[in-house]
Amino acid sequence: MGFDLDRFLPYLVNVLASRMSRDLAAVYEARFGVTIPEWRVLAHLAQNRNVSVREIHDRVDMDKSKVSRAAARLEGAGLIEKRVNAADRRLVELRLTRRGQKLVGEIVPLALDYERRLLEGLDPEERAVFVRVVGRLL
Repeated sequence: MGFDLDRFLPYLVNVLASRMSRDLAAVYEARFGVTIPEWRVLAHLAQNRNVSVREIHDRVDMDKSKVSRAAARLEGAGLIEKRVNAADRRLVELRLTRRGQKLVGEIVPLALDYERRLLEGLDPEERAVFVRVVGRLL
């Protein structure tokens, strides 16, 4: 047949991504009470001001309903705020509050440390190639 699941790249990449998300979530979820979808929204908002749920959905490849629920929980916790777009009142823009910025500032060093530990088994050239290949595949 020629099909070997243990060598099938879409499967392997999905397993790797799921494992990395779960492992990283273990770093911030217990300490800060933030779920994976909430972290993805927070991280995206930390790099982009005033974005819509649709933009986050497109960027983080998460269902719009998951993004909306995460945003609602984050708003309820005072970590983000929603504003109606002045130019297009149908659009709701999201942005971090000061409290949200502070929380992201506490989580980012932990996330970067997780990434460092994850990649420390690769030499610098392997790391560079890995990042480049992932970027091209995306």
